[in-house]
Amino acid sequence: MTALTTISGAKFRSRLTGKTLSDIDAKEKPRLFWIAITNLRVDERYQRRIHGRASEKSVLSIAENFSWAKFAPVVVAEIDGDDGLFAVIDGQHRTTAAALRGIRDVPCLVMKVGFADQADAFAAINGGVTAISTMQLYHARVAAGDPDAVALHEACLEAGVTICRYAMGVDEMKAGDTLAASRLARQLKRYGREILVAALSCITKTGDGNIGMVRAPVVEALCVALDAEPAWGGAGPALLEAMQSFDFFKAYSDARVRAVQEGLGISVPLVEIIGEHLEKALCH
Repeated sequence: MTALTTISGAKFRSRLTGKTLSDIDAKEKPRLFWIAITNLRVDERYQRRIHGRASEKSVLSIAENFSWAKFAPVVVAEIDGDDGLFAVIDGQHRTTAAALRGIRDVPCLVMKVGFADQADAFAAINGGVTAISTMQLYHARVAAGDPDAVALHEACLEAGVTICRYAMGVDEMKAGDTLAASRLARQLKRYGREILVAALSCITKTGDGNIGMVRAPVVEALCVALDAEPAWGGAGPALLEAMQSFDFFKAYSDARVRAVQEGLGISVPLVEIIGEHLEKALCH
């Protein structure tokens, strides 16, 4: 016979500091209800859209193999000002699958939290799920008011950059669109806002906006070059004027060839190519 044991956190108590039971009991506990799918909504300010082959395949798989035994309650929050409507925090895919099978109501864990807490909960619940991208997490964290995400968002706004919500091809992009959420965040921490904004502006505010070139290796190479020569980073309009004649597409192509030949990351030869261009344009 299988041994049955009780659940207790006693052995971890000494390792949990600064937290008390009253912190949790003081807040309103979530409630469990069956809610009509027609009353559920998706807030795209933080919630991911069902887009792309993998995401759509997930919905179809759940629908084809639907079982209540595999259906965890959908986590939702009351929508302020819209009585009877609820925003889905977690469970959009399985709810869509349920609707596909003609199911009208799904079990929901209803939380009474504001917008920022909804976005924060979404990021926390989905952060460990491989299907969610760093771009989607970035938008959720911006919505939740995460300081690092907001700082990156503001830097991107200044430079005319938009971090996409999901993967897309260059042919679908507009000027300033990028998929490099996590790499831009690292570059902001390493080089600071001024250099990152200058680097991004070199791409977005020259030529025709260089669609598809707000790529991690390109931005990193620009940051390295501007960080090495502070006068370049602070050149303002002169820097942008100097970069007007820079061919990002040719430079990226040449750097890729050299990177393969020399066994380097693309950003390494790009730093040299960018440095040589700025040396000629700004120092002579």
